Amino acid sequence: MIKTLAKCVREYKLPAILTVLFIAGEAIIEAIIPFVTAKLVNGIEDGREISYVLKMGGILVALALVSLACGGIAAFTCAKASAGFAKNLRHDMFGKVQSYAFGNIDKFSSSSLVTRMTTDITNVQMSFMMITRIAIRAPLLLIFSIIMAYIMGGALATTFVIVVPFLTCGLLLVAKFAMPAFRRVFKKYDRLNESIEENVRAMRVVKGFSREKYEEDKFTKASESIQKDFTRAERIVALNTPIMQICVYFNMAFVLIIGSKMIISNFGTTINVGQLQAMLTYGMQILMQLMMLSMIYVMLTMSAESAKRICEVLDEVPMLDNPENPVMSVKDGSIEFTDVSFKYSEKAKKFALSDIDLKIPSGATVGIIGSTGSSKSTLVQLIPRLYDVTQGTLTVGGVDVRKYDIDTLRNSVAMVLQKNLLFSGTIKDNLRWGNENATDEEIIEACKLSQAHEFVESFPDGYDTMIEQGGTNVSGGQKQRLCIARALLKKPKILILDDSTSAVDTKTDAFIRAGFKKYIPDTTKIIIAQRISSVMDADMIIVMNNGTIEAVGTHDELMKNSEIYAEVYTQQTYGGGDADEA
Repeated sequence: MIKTLAKCVREYKLPAILTVLFIAGEAIIEAIIPFVTAKLVNGIEDGREISYVLKMGGILVALALVSLACGGIAAFTCAKASAGFAKNLRHDMFGKVQSYAFGNIDKFSSSSLVTRMTTDITNVQMSFMMITRIAIRAPLLLIFSIIMAYIMGGALATTFVIVVPFLTCGLLLVAKFAMPAFRRVFKKYDRLNESIEENVRAMRVVKGFSREKYEEDKFTKASESIQKDFTRAERIVALNTPIMQICVYFNMAFVLIIGSKMIISNFGTTINVGQLQAMLTYGMQILMQLMMLSMIYVMLTMSAESAKRICEVLDEVPMLDNPENPVMSVKDGSIEFTDVSFKYSEKAKKFALSDIDLKIPSGATVGIIGSTGSSKSTLVQLIPRLYDVTQGTLTVGGVDVRKYDIDTLRNSVAMVLQKNLLFSGTIKDNLRWGNENATDEEIIEACKLSQAHEFVESFPDGYDTMIEQGGTNVSGGQKQRLCIARALLKKPKILILDDSTSAVDTKTDAFIRAGFKKYIPDTTKIIIAQRISSVMDADMIIVMNNGTIEAVGTHDELMKNSEIYAEVYTQQTYGGGDADEA
């Protein structure tokens, strides 16, 4: 885990190393200052000349300034290193997620990924900062202070034999009992973020069903659960202060009582006032560093869970990758399934697709219909290799899809889903996702083909109209038509419409299909639809049922040979006349 995270330091190694060096210098000086102070006190007590006092005072001021400089420089370099480390960590995590196949993404919920890239990275960043500063400073100053305490106080320093183990055990017990609560919090953060995400995305549904109170109660419950765990953990961690105070006061009382008695009884020959004062200072330093170490222990233990969750994302191996010598061009849009079966997970008992044999010539228009859950979308997702076939072979342009460069294959296949997403930005910016170099003329032509040009022109700003996040300021039908235009700008060899005209009327649907036939005749067009009218004029219609192909043929052939197709056609014709309208 440490090795994985350390790779993200990269160009910030130098600031991290400088932080450690300057912190070490600060710790050494902090340990020397009480020693010099003791000499100054003893000099004053012995009646030394003012020149001696000024000399020692000047040394103290110089040491303080150097310590301040070391601390300031360390703070700057530490901030640079920790912020840079967090930036690299976010970049690497985001880049890794982009390389995931759908099968990898299915392992992580979107809310969990958000928590890992925000809260978890913040925790790890804070730990990195503490390691490079406090975790270096505290043990160094602890060691130096104990050594100097024995040099200055001799037998009087045995007080630390009692205080240090007591404080160490107390702080470790506090951390041990607080950790389980901190660990539980992270999973609850995932649920809280999931609640927020669902509520925001489904706001129209929530308001439509008047479920605001239910959503508020669900959020409150998740929030209160986190509060209870944090409260419990903080109550335990709060015991650090009284334990620390007990040790501090015990140390002060012991040193003052025993030290004063030794000074009085031995007339300062064994220990003097300066040494007594230094012992008190070193005692405070030792106990404070132990306190710092306990805080580090709590923070590191808490962030260890965050680090583990981050490494799960970074160590996840993408299920799909490029072959060693990938094919870099797709000849045409021909598609062939040979004995293809597929299931989403190796552990799954049932295949989502079974025994698929299908041959689609380049440039053909293919319709796919079937009941909900018949794996229509699963079938077409195998074509751009969003998933790999479990068994059998799938070729595009006569080449197994697993032999293609993934980007090359996917740039040759354009998919338009029923629930497509538009991004924040102008309409023109969204359309150029299909082709970043598309001219205004090409954009307008694609929108005319998808029947989007008319409504886009009706906006005051036309193609420069801003789209809100998720495309919430356009209707479902408008969104689908813009997404079709975006796909057309890719000029793909294969165009897949996955129920992507469900939100447009049958007349507009017919115009879109007519435009495809006229302007992209060489592109293989696969149309998944619930309406028979959307596919009845296709060159080939595939009827799917329970993950298998039940029948293949033209409309007339299927009306004679497929009970499922004929039944759906009859129901839709009697129900709304879709077929007749087309």
